[in-house]
Amino acid sequence: MGEEAGARFSYNAGISACEKGEQWQQALALLSEMRGAKLELDVISYSAGTSACEKGGQWQRALALLTEMGEAKLEPDVFCYNAGISACEKSEQWQRALALLSEMWDAKLEPDVISYNAGVSACEKSEQWQRASALLSEMREAKLEPDPQSPITLGSARARRVSSGSGLWRCSARCGIRNWSWTSSVTTLG
Repeated sequence: MGEEAGARFSYNAGISACEKGEQWQQALALLSEMRGAKLELDVISYSAGTSACEKGGQWQRALALLTEMGEAKLEPDVFCYNAGISACEKSEQWQRALALLSEMWDAKLEPDVISYNAGVSACEKSEQWQRASALLSEMREAKLEPDPQSPITLGSARARRVSSGSGLWRCSARCGIRNWSWTSSVTTLG
């Protein structure tokens, strides 16, 4: 491994550690140090930085890193997009979450369960029930099932039904997606 590659590897390991320790400020500081040392950031650098910002609730910084990646002529991978979508979901930025999903499709990347769950959750939190239902339908077409640990679990759906009397519970029934395992479980509680 060359000197530059070794230094990049070390920085990326540090940024990943910051991400796991939810230290987004330190992750951004390490990215800045890399730039100052004239080290080229790679997909791993950006992915770890974006994920650190996501975990720190810094959706704008996460999206800025994704934009910077494009400017550096690097292609974000599914992990980078998932971190961006999750950052938007946590901050109730449903339009931006859906825009990132659209960018994934444009880049010929296949959204995975994490991508869809974060998109659905962003829509659910903003009471965009029809959009959430549309994403659930797309998941079904892609033969993906919602993660049982995601925010759209049985408890979340039941809480929404009880608290609002509308929402994803009713929308899923109206949109004919009762055959989903989680929806079937929810409708039996009614």
